[in-house]
Amino acid sequence: MKILGISFGRKNQRCDIMVKEALFAAKGAGAEVQFINTMGLRIDHCHACDYCARCRDRGDVEVRCCLKDDYHILEEAYYDCDGIIIGAPVYAVGIVGQFKNFLDRLCPSHDRAEMWETNKKREAEGKPLLDERYFKDRYSAYISVGGANTRNWVALGLPMLHLFDFSFIQKCVGHVDAYDQGNTGSPILDRALLDRCASLGTAVAQSIGKPYSEVDTWAGDPDDGVCPVCHCRMLNINGTTDVECPICGTWGKMEVADGKVKVSWSEEQLNRARNTPNGIYEHYNEIQNMIKICVPKLTDPDNKALIDREMDRYKRFDQIVGNK
Repeated sequence: MKILGISFGRKNQRCDIMVKEALFAAKGAGAEVQFINTMGLRIDHCHACDYCARCRDRGDVEVRCCLKDDYHILEEAYYDCDGIIIGAPVYAVGIVGQFKNFLDRLCPSHDRAEMWETNKKREAEGKPLLDERYFKDRYSAYISVGGANTRNWVALGLPMLHLFDFSFIQKCVGHVDAYDQGNTGSPILDRALLDRCASLGTAVAQSIGKPYSEVDTWAGDPDDGVCPVCHCRMLNINGTTDVECPICGTWGKMEVADGKVKVSWSEEQLNRARNTPNGIYEHYNEIQNMIKICVPKLTDPDNKALIDREMDRYKRFDQIVGNK
């Protein structure tokens, strides 16, 4: 089993130290480990060119991005791993943009429902199937690193990291919210923090090879999150006792007793979390239904003529407003 550790922080600084501590523990639990620091890599943002989708549609075994940068280094390392541990810094309440660039390039283009449906069609037509590595179940763990000692200044760190789980339907087995680094100085001076990071490596290593249904592990931070799937602390509230985990997309019933909030989650809702087959298919079916509605609108001759006429204003924006 191979565990990949990725640090999106500065070399030999806090993110590196904490991810490597987790990998030391994973190695001790019998895993082969690989570490990558991305600071010297160029990972551009997604251009929404659909090249990756065209790879899939024309029958390629591999789904690739056409941009020529260092993205492929992380991409290949991810395909070859059985578990992943990501550490990333928080600069402005949420995770650093390089992580989001990587997520946007890798995850939507490898949506598991889309991949399953593609292989069903190829199998029926006797065509080569997609790379089997795209369908590997993996376990994950995350470390959000921030300097602020007020936790709300890093509030979107862990939720953003958990977005990485959905497209590949990974199961997270732990996370660490390493805020207050401005006062800590170095993780090396906080042995309890490093022990929490180490527990992530152990949890991922010990989970690999087991079906998701047999793993009920949570490591790193205490179980202080209200959501039993991502263990994050956020809720969407719509003015009723119905509340939603905005990360997992699941709904629960909230009640307050003795000043404490309790949320009850049904099995039906937990089984449709975004990192489950049901959840990923909900999104897939939503997109397919949108295509059925959108394409006829755009191909209607009257609508096409209207759009062409109106688009002239937007294309000539600078000229119209006097910038040219």
